[in-house]
Amino acid sequence: MTTPVAEAREDRRSGPGRVLLCAVTALVAAAAGVGGTLLYQRISAPDTSGVEAQAAEIAEELRADLRVGLSSGGRSYGGRFTEGTLVAHVEAHGGVLLSSGNERNRGAGDLHTAEVMLGLTPPGTGTVAVTAYPVRCYRYTFGVGAHSVRQSGMPCPARTDGRPGSLAAQMGVLLARQPAGVTAYRPLPTAGHAHTPEGAVDFLKDQRLIAAGDTVTEVSGRPAGPGTYAVALRLNGACHYLRMDSSPTASRRIPLWLAPADEQQPCAAPQAASAATLHGTDPSQQG
Repeated sequence: MTTPVAEAREDRRSGPGRVLLCAVTALVAAAAGVGGTLLYQRISAPDTSGVEAQAAEIAEELRADLRVGLSSGGRSYGGRFTEGTLVAHVEAHGGVLLSSGNERNRGAGDLHTAEVMLGLTPPGTGTVAVTAYPVRCYRYTFGVGAHSVRQSGMPCPARTDGRPGSLAAQMGVLLARQPAGVTAYRPLPTAGHAHTPEGAVDFLKDQRLIAAGDTVTEVSGRPAGPGTYAVALRLNGACHYLRMDSSPTASRRIPLWLAPADEQQPCAAPQAASAATLHGTDPSQQG
């Protein structure tokens, strides 16, 4: 019986008062609706903690690689920095390199860039649920020195082969095509093998990076600096780059790696030569 009386009293109030009451009621309802939506989004949003942690770890590893001179403590973090260094870090964290290149930065010279996709293969730590590793893409920029490394999120691009479907599916196929021996991306010496396409294949066989069931096609190479030879080749249909170096310290470098997604189609020696000398120096030896 109280509600009709309240409504009758409200009817006798002035127009502005009733408008104010309605406005307050609407605001309260709207706030409740927004709050409910935000709460729903928070509950239903994917858990990205695992893949975000992997992205941050890659940035830290790049900083360790790029410490120069005295700040490196005299330690060489893998010798000369190449595209293979990037690929080794990214694949160790469940991802693949999409592209790499250079851009000009005012007052700071060239900056190297790397775009990566993570979440393709969740690391087997068992500490975080697999659902925390949805596919995400990131961009890294770096010069020389640990301070130069920057990480940011980015939208994942479309497929690079023009076919229907997702880029994640394309990259998953590339990873599945890699020979069993390639997955470690370990530093290996290439000395003693001829700097020719034939010598490159002999190196792969001698180091057991390929087995009898693996196919090697489209092998081409060119010099990539004094005593260095770069090779582009397809292993089981996936383009790889190989850096052959006669230097006695070459064993500390990553000689073989999966070419970036945007260079899978050409798979040519000029791109391999650029990738093999991406950084060109051992940062720990710089002052």
